[in-house]
Amino acid sequence: MSASESTFSLTRVGAMVRRYWYLLRSSWPRMLDLIYWPTVQMLMWGFLQMYVAQNAGFFAQAGGVFIGAVLLWDILFRGQLGFSISFLEEMWSRNVGNLMMSPLRPVEFIAALMIMSVVRLAIGMVPVTLLAVAFFGFNLWSLGLALAAFFLNLILTSWSIGIFVAGLLLRNGMGAESLAWTIMFLFLPLTCVYYPVAVLPHWLQYVAWALPPTYVFEGMRALLIDHVFRADLMLQAFAFNVVLFAAATFAFLKLLRSARVQGSLMQTGE
Repeated sequence: MSASESTFSLTRVGAMVRRYWYLLRSSWPRMLDLIYWPTVQMLMWGFLQMYVAQNAGFFAQAGGVFIGAVLLWDILFRGQLGFSISFLEEMWSRNVGNLMMSPLRPVEFIAALMIMSVVRLAIGMVPVTLLAVAFFGFNLWSLGLALAAFFLNLILTSWSIGIFVAGLLLRNGMGAESLAWTIMFLFLPLTCVYYPVAVLPHWLQYVAWALPPTYVFEGMRALLIDHVFRADLMLQAFAFNVVLFAAATFAFLKLLRSARVQGSLMQTGE
């Protein structure tokens, strides 16, 4: 292996990002799908919050808690889905084997998928956050540095899940494709998106606190209801995310090696 192939290359990462960007911009249904579902969710929960706020004093004080939860959940879900869909583009076109035989390194492949995850997320979420301001007067951007902490932790979790799912797809082929669409919903009730951790049974609270997004949604409620930024929660979430990201990357590399040994890379379209 030459020196250029053994070092991390931003040029190869950029080439992969450009490939996925051309695929995305050439298909208006792909672009529309990025915006459509976040918009529908934001409107549904926004109107529900308006109704609740008009009929319950507590929720009137906790302005934006539902809309904020929906928008942050979409960062988590769309971040993972954006990563996984870009990877699935290679599976659908039976191109994974070609990429793995090219000078492209696995870490460069992952880096390109992470960049496309943010690109797809921005296309879908930026218009939706502006619609939230126009319809409901909720400005997610006004959260400032707190939003940056929320986003960093959520995107790290979404990348970790996306990397792990990509490894499973490499090893098991398209039989595991459903995981790319559904795995994040397994975390929906446990990460306490729309309610505090205290609502869960006591034994289940330990599970919830082992998941990084739980700290983000608890932090969001503390900010919107009590007007307090919980930096301690964000630091704990980040620590969990570092471990989760490292474990997911390790699992991906192990699954990739197993796929090479078993010869399943050339059968990923099956």
